[in-house]
Amino acid sequence: MKRARPLSPHLLIYKPQLTSLLSVIHRGTGIFLSFGIPVLVIWLLTLAFSSEGYYCMDLLISSFIGRLALFGWTFSLFYHLCNGIRHLGWDAGWGMDMPTLYKTGWIVVLLSLLLTVAAWSLGYAVRAGAGA
Repeated sequence: MKRARPLSPHLLIYKPQLTSLLSVIHRGTGIFLSFGIPVLVIWLLTLAFSSEGYYCMDLLISSFIGRLALFGWTFSLFYHLCNGIRHLGWDAGWGMDMPTLYKTGWIVVLLSLLLTVAAWSLGYAVRAGAGA
């Protein structure tokens, strides 16, 4: 006689929490950053070796889709950085209680958004100052 195997809980059963959402976003931003690295390398190679290639990359990156991807990549970079610092705190044994987990989670999200907007604002200000 076969016994019924116990069912393991899965993602559709669990109630989404900030901590689990931030963990998924951390993994997703890491993957997104790794997809952006080849684009960065190609851009640098065209900058060094081919003016025609650089022109094509410039058109791609300065398009709406290119800037949207670059904005996402910038956010991913800052989010991954801030959340990585948060993880270092956990490795040191700090911030593992639930109130601190939630507080630092919201700080990571807010700081990532602020740093992204600041970087883009600075970039546009420098570009405007250069007359481009």
